Amino acid sequence: MENLKEYAPKKHPGDVSLIGKYVRVEPIDWDVHAENLDQAITGKENSDLWTYIPFGPFDDIQSCKAVMSYVGQQFDWQSMCIVSQNDNTALGTASYMRLRPQYGSAEIGCVVFGKSLQKTREATEAMYLMASHLFDDLGYRRYEWKCDNSNEASRRAAERFGFIFEGVFRNDMVVKGKNRDTAWFSIVDADWPELSKKYKKWLDVENFDEQAQQIKRLEDCL
Repeated sequence: MENLKEYAPKKHPGDVSLIGKYVRVEPIDWDVHAENLDQAITGKENSDLWTYIPFGPFDDIQSCKAVMSYVGQQFDWQSMCIVSQNDNTALGTASYMRLRPQYGSAEIGCVVFGKSLQKTREATEAMYLMASHLFDDLGYRRYEWKCDNSNEASRRAAERFGFIFEGVFRNDMVVKGKNRDTAWFSIVDADWPELSKKYKKWLDVENFDEQAQQIKRLEDCL
């Protein structure tokens, strides 16, 4: 069993750029990322991206910036931008939230992937980089994923990314005038070494064909 007698609080995540083969994940800079994010996650054509997010959708990036900046400051979120290594295009966002550095615990949330990012190796690599930063760089003990229990896509994504289902908090929240039962998932530090190996095998360039389609599923990369 882990000896926690000399346990010390961890640093806050997300103050550095996380560099991968296909993307980098960097602290959001609205002066740099706003133009691309305006195309990727705002406007009527992207309103469905915000269905299960407590705020949004947004008609334009300025209103998105105002709300995300306010919420981040109020609740101590570190919002990150996912940027293509190929052409430096900002493709979406995700945030470190519910930060409890005194316990080595953080949540990933407010995941808003533009349509060109969804179901791609870039999206998976972004999730790997954010988890690796917590566990490998900062020594966190717990990484959480929470979603509306009716959000089947988010539940599937959590399980694919290696998060373990822990249960449902019934009548947890009221979001946009509706009840939300919240499904909880987590990765803990004991899970990470084996899961990290799976990610690395899946993300290897040899696991993709000429159309960037996977050869082996992440779940099969043992």
